[in-house]
Amino acid sequence: MSGATARVGRVERTTKETTVLVEIDLDGTGQVDVSTGVGFYDHMLDQLGRHGLFDLKVKTDGDLHIDTHHTIEDTALALGAAFKQALGDKVGIYRFGNCTVPLDESLAQVTVDLSGRPYLVHTEPENMAPMIGTYDTTMTRHILESFVAQAQIALHVHVPYGRNAHHIVECQFKALARALRYASERDVRAAGILPSTKGAL
Repeated sequence: MSGATARVGRVERTTKETTVLVEIDLDGTGQVDVSTGVGFYDHMLDQLGRHGLFDLKVKTDGDLHIDTHHTIEDTALALGAAFKQALGDKVGIYRFGNCTVPLDESLAQVTVDLSGRPYLVHTEPENMAPMIGTYDTTMTRHILESFVAQAQIALHVHVPYGRNAHHIVECQFKALARALRYASERDVRAAGILPSTKGAL
């Protein structure tokens, strides 16, 4: 939006386990530069940026000689913090967003409230393949938990059916991207208005 304040977030997170840099522009065009060392996770973060129309840069160096857990978790924490930073005061945004995305036999339904209160509801089919390359499929929920905790949003993700693990995870990230995009976009009818009866988000 011409003349509007840039909505960008930049977070650096360094521990004994990982070094993470995340930069996000909520009003971008979906330009993505991601490198975590976990191929499928990179693919999912690419979906998030491209379908959310967020310009997204992620660079993570983690202790992959142990496993992928710390790398995936710390990246999600930094991403959530950067998203929250980019949202700023939330004045004039839609606040709520939802999207349903099919991917062949799988379906994901995602609803988000940029509420300032972290809460996650997550369901997906049981008995999925445990791994997609080096990606542990049980980490999807943990990614969302970590993102929600730092972004301080309410997020409901439901996959009522699906068979292929790749499809089940990917449709979640695509639907999440769209829901976040719709919720964070500026509402021209609500310019200067905080979308809350409490006066705070």
